[in-house]
Amino acid sequence: MAKRAPTDDLSRRERQVMEILYRKGESTVAEIMQAMPDPPTYSAVRSVLRILAEKKLVGHREDGPRYVYFPARPTDRAREDALEHVVRTYFAGSPEEAVTALLRLSDADMTDAELARLREKIRRARATEQ
Repeated sequence: MAKRAPTDDLSRRERQVMEILYRKGESTVAEIMQAMPDPPTYSAVRSVLRILAEKKLVGHREDGPRYVYFPARPTDRAREDALEHVVRTYFAGSPEEAVTALLRLSDADMTDAELARLREKIRRARATEQ
């Protein structure tokens, strides 16, 4: 059975809040509301943040009278989990198909330097597998 990421079972609003926090790094409730399309009430956003904290997906720190929220998991780990989910779901678990789709999206408009860096990353990934 495939590994499930902690964010696989989030509601639409929970996912929106997590995306905002990962994009911004940290935010207050008011800042989260500003970044949301069709934001719910202040109390509803606080409720979503409480649920996310119970799921151990967000933390907070006090900044005077307000709380500043941040993702509890490092961005790199969350990024890897999200990519694993996308590859598993939309590309039948094939990294090759996923990379091919990304290259098609960019119209293979990569510079020689970008291609060289990509080749080096592929070489290093293959070396760690062996």
